Amino acid sequence: MNRDVARAAAQWLALLESGAATERDHAALQHWRDSHPQHEQTWQRAQSLRQRFSELPQALAMASLDRPQPGRRAVLKRALGVAALVPAAWLISRQLPLDAWRADLRTATGERKRLPLADGASLQLNTATAVDVDLAQRRVTLVDGELALTVPGTAALTVDTRYGQLRVSQAEVCVRQLASGCRVSVLKGAVQVRDLKGQLATLQGGQQASLHASGLGAWVPFDVLQLGWRDGVLTAQNQALGDFLRELERYRPGVLRWDPRLESLRVTGSFRLDDTDRILSLLASTLGLELHSRTRYWVTLAPRDTTV
Repeated sequence: MNRDVARAAAQWLALLESGAATERDHAALQHWRDSHPQHEQTWQRAQSLRQRFSELPQALAMASLDRPQPGRRAVLKRALGVAALVPAAWLISRQLPLDAWRADLRTATGERKRLPLADGASLQLNTATAVDVDLAQRRVTLVDGELALTVPGTAALTVDTRYGQLRVSQAEVCVRQLASGCRVSVLKGAVQVRDLKGQLATLQGGQQASLHASGLGAWVPFDVLQLGWRDGVLTAQNQALGDFLRELERYRPGVLRWDPRLESLRVTGSFRLDDTDRILSLLASTLGLELHSRTRYWVTLAPRDTTV
């Protein structure tokens, strides 16, 4: 399951279970479900799981309502609330697999780390990333997330991913693990790529390709703006606002939602990732949007002439 899709489904489910969803929320959910087959599949799975868990609270309700003693209804309400949140909690747990928690190094949402390795090499971890490091074997395993690796010397380092292996020597590379593959971007030098079938290929500086279970895709010139996270910057150049916000979500804990009508607005600028609240405020002021905050961790963007 795509961790981003699972997180979105969990957020939608939590909103519906909260009882605070408006008609506009229901319309936005339907738009999300219709926008991609995987969205609908994940939503149906969440609904199925919720139905399975709903049986227990119903039994508790029958027993409790037969004996309406003081305080019993409050206990029942808490039990119902916990049971209702189980599917959302299960979906959220799928975002952070057990392997990620067991990893040697990891970053939380919004956190980034830079780490020196042997022989002058350096490793950077982007938001919500987990890696295992074996310096004796000169091997880094990308469990989840995104890393940047610089190897200035000739002693190669190996990067293992779920979809293949990279051999990095006198090169600089970024690797982002996605739902169905890895995106490999070579900044400098040349990187040897071995897919799961054992086929070898070489990517040169300035090239980017996707590594899938079926092999390495065709290379394209990579967009250097994608790698601004290494300097703590998220940059957009006439980018669709929806795409920009989906990228921003990776660096922000909690729920970030926006009116579907905002998808095609365009945004240009460089934004510091250290303060995502400020990024949202800047977007709202420059694009003429309303910023609604239920809490620090539940924020919605909407056209200025609407309410949430």
